[in-house]
Formats: sequence, structure tokens, C-alpha cells
Amino acid sequence: MKTIKLDLPLAEKQIIQIRSGDFVELSGFVYTMRDAAHKRISEMIEKGETLPFELKDSSIYYVGPTPSPDNAFPFGAAGPTTSDRMDTYAPIMLSNGVKIMIGKGKRSSNIVKLIEKHNALYLATIGGAGSFLAKKIISSKNIAFKDLGTEAIQLIEIKDFPCIVINDSHGNDFYRGLSAIAP
Repeated sequence: MKTIKLDLPLAEKQIIQIRSGDFVELSGFVYTMRDAAHKRISEMIEKGETLPFELKDSSIYYVGPTPSPDNAFPFGAAGPTTSDRMDTYAPIMLSNGVKIMIGKGKRSSNIVKLIEKHNALYLATIGGAGSFLAKKIISSKNIAFKDLGTEAIQLIEIKDFPCIVINDSHGNDFYRGLSAIAP
């Protein structure tokens, strides 16, 4: 199976060509966000406050990176966190323009429908390989919520970051397809 190299941000015409089960390598800029940052961003949207970054056409990686022990890389480990914990916040993120979400594990059927509705993508990356993934991160800059420590929002630049498309803009679910062929 071939790997599709993609430069972020993606245009809508690119997103609709990508299918569940495709292997991709991402290069470009991504925001790191976990539970606490999602909650704060959601509250800011609900209050009509100015956000620390533009959600439209953005990519979010569900990660709480650890410090680099030797400063050779921006982080020591940057493995994905379980994505369904962000399902509470995904509707507001998608409705405000987020196009790519990266994490691990499956999403609820409601989120799969919203991914389709908003022409977005959910990608999974390698769980348990945080130090390998950290080497795919070129740079990092704190954007917001420094008080959250590893859950602060970082703008990271990634190069050839490996993922598999789980949910595409056509409503397909890679995990559902796997369960259909399992013995």
C-alpha cells in the first residue's frame, strides 16, 4: 500500500479525495490540544472571546508532549492520547472549521457523522511510539494556556508524520471495516 504525502493545511478538494484506510505522512503546522485546552477553547467560543489561533482549516493533534531530556528535539515523547475523550468538544471544533484531528482509538458514531458533515478527517497515529513521533516534530511554539503544562496549546511543525485515515469526509470508518472482516 502506498503512502500519500500531504502538506498542511489541506484544501477541501484534497480532503474529499482522501479515503478511510489511506496511509498518509503529514508535513506542516498542527496545534497540540488535549482535554483541558479543548474545554477552555470551547468556553471561549461560547463567550464570544477571541481565540489564541484560527480554528478554520486547522489541524489538531491530541497529545501532551513531554520535555526533551537532552534538547535534541522539541519534545522527548509525543504519542497520541485517546481521541474519544475529545468527543464532547469535537462538535464545536468542527463547526468552527477544524479540518483534521489526530489521535488514537475510535470516535463515536455522532462524531463520525459530523466529520462527514464538515468535510473533515480523523487520523490515527502510532500509540506507544511517542519518542519516534517526537522525532517527526521540527519545532514547537507555545500558543496558549502555558499554565496547563504539557496540555498547553503548542504550534508544532511536523515533517513526514505517519498516520492512517480512520474517518473520512464520506462517512467511512476504517475500524468498522476491520470489524466486518474479523473472524
